[in-house]
Amino acid sequence: MKKSLLALALMGAFSSAAFAQSSVTIYGTLDAGITKTTHTANSAVQEAKRDNNKLGFRGVEDLGSGLKALFQLEIRFEPDTGTIEGVTRPLFQGQSRVGLQGGFGTIRAGRALTSLQETTTQFEPWSGMPNPAGFQTDIMVAGYRTALSGSGSDPLGIAGNSGNRFSNAIWYNTPVWNGFQFNVTIGSKENNGLTTPIVGRGTAAAPQYPVGSLAGAYPYSVSATYMAPGTLPQWAIYAGTERNATEVKWHSIGAYYRPIPDLKLMANYGKQDLGHILASNDGITSWMLGANYTVGPGKFLIGYGQKDPDGQLKTKQFSVGYEYSLSPRTYLYLDLSQKKLPLTATATSDTNQNHYALGIHHNF
Repeated sequence: MKKSLLALALMGAFSSAAFAQSSVTIYGTLDAGITKTTHTANSAVQEAKRDNNKLGFRGVEDLGSGLKALFQLEIRFEPDTGTIEGVTRPLFQGQSRVGLQGGFGTIRAGRALTSLQETTTQFEPWSGMPNPAGFQTDIMVAGYRTALSGSGSDPLGIAGNSGNRFSNAIWYNTPVWNGFQFNVTIGSKENNGLTTPIVGRGTAAAPQYPVGSLAGAYPYSVSATYMAPGTLPQWAIYAGTERNATEVKWHSIGAYYRPIPDLKLMANYGKQDLGHILASNDGITSWMLGANYTVGPGKFLIGYGQKDPDGQLKTKQFSVGYEYSLSPRTYLYLDLSQKKLPLTATATSDTNQNHYALGIHHNF
């Protein structure tokens, strides 16, 4: 009798575990190297990074009937000092989201990359890594993430905060239908800590967005993608648009194509519309061409792009990189880049900003 009761108890325990299976994954990135970038505030050789360093926690719980609960937390830090990334950035700078996934798709709430910002990383030679050799932080996004007042995904955030994320937002991703997927992010009108007024079309005495002001309209970010069938899609396209809390808009389209599995060709076009906060010279267009080519344990990266702001000089950038894999999780890298850009917004001549970097990247 006791054995039967024990067997029933064990069966019940295993049944509950099978019904509500859950898992938590710890992951991260460590990236460190040496770099030199001319015509910057600090042009000396210094320790730096190519990619964001992060420590993440990702969890899934099976709720039954095809429904799952999800969460993801991501801390970003500086490997040379061990400190949290940035002085003013939140603890979970990378993302902090919780949500549900089922036959309807995936819905999450919290803080993370906007839908369009997340989509574009697949169409850039450096995979969206925020380093001077890459294109995703400036040219690819038509200057949307630069320090221009009112620009970026979170202009009402504290100074120095990441410019490609929404806080206080909801994300929805549809299921993939025959290669198609639709992604949308809707932000709130909340002020995320703005400490410096955004003058915009106002004056210094009466700025368009004073400290503590709310967004004039709900921020949103939308992207649609199509990927050809297969575990390694031969080609893919995307299109998307985003509006931030100061109603600055960014539109982007792009594609990639693999003529052979080891070669990936990329192209994209972007446009920024600042008409809501600027009375003149309120448009910026950009384009980029790039490629990745894998040869044995090595991978070559190359790209060229231009950014053309109304009434200002063009920015032109050419970059090359090389990665050598020591294992599936660790590689060495070398980046070389030259960026021709005006020193100031009103400059009548430009200068060459050269960037050199050598380092190691490890995923765990």
